[in-house]
Amino acid sequence: MNSEHPDIADDELAEIGMILEMRRNFSLSAYKDKCMKRRVAIRMRSSRCSDAAAYCNLLRRSEQELDLLQKALTIHVSQFFRNPTMFEKLRREVLPLLYKRCEEENIPLRIWSLGCAGGEEAYSLAILLREYFARDLRQTATIIDATDIDDDTLRAARKAEFNEDRLKELSGELRKRYFYPSGSRMRLSETISEMVTFHREDITVVEKFKPCHLVLCRNTLIYFTRPDQEKILHGVADVLPVGGILVLGKSETLVGDVRRRFSSACPVERIYRRI
Repeated sequence: MNSEHPDIADDELAEIGMILEMRRNFSLSAYKDKCMKRRVAIRMRSSRCSDAAAYCNLLRRSEQELDLLQKALTIHVSQFFRNPTMFEKLRREVLPLLYKRCEEENIPLRIWSLGCAGGEEAYSLAILLREYFARDLRQTATIIDATDIDDDTLRAARKAEFNEDRLKELSGELRKRYFYPSGSRMRLSETISEMVTFHREDITVVEKFKPCHLVLCRNTLIYFTRPDQEKILHGVADVLPVGGILVLGKSETLVGDVRRRFSSACPVERIYRRI
């Protein structure tokens, strides 16, 4: 077996995709083949299937394996305050301007964590706001929405319990203030968890995007084909007002003609302003 993606031909990946689409209404068409083959290979090895044909047969008869495969294909590992310098940029430069604008217009500040995984990013934003923008939170309604396609991931995010390794970027003071032990894990204080609302959403269905002022779409686009990256980014541009902010992951960038709809606010942190 090839360790990267053991003998998975394009037509075999297409067959796996067809099974997922029929049984789970989950489409592989937007995702990069190489990435999907690698993740399918992990499940093939775990289920001890010798080849793709055997794995397809397993998928046809096992609801459990379908669940495990879908989870493997959508997994997005994160941690609190991942890339701390980006959050510092939001604190110092981005959020003060957005709050000022929303206060002047007397409208809520809307923030969206897109591809939220376990909720670490969205909860990090909530902690940031609670720590540094207490006055703004009192004066301006603030809505933090977090979306993902995987139901189990969303259930875990709502539970707001985390392994300690997810908290490694947090100071001891912040841990003490906002977390408490829950068995072998750490549970987030309700003063933070109640600030975030989680929803299930397929980010390729751009027609369902809602207006917002700040969108974090970090380390999510890398899993999608270039045409779908462009589609998603245009969808984000459509719901951001002029001056609204988009944040991408460190390995991501704007692609195609959507670049004309943004200016670079901070190239190092991949922060873009809607124009």
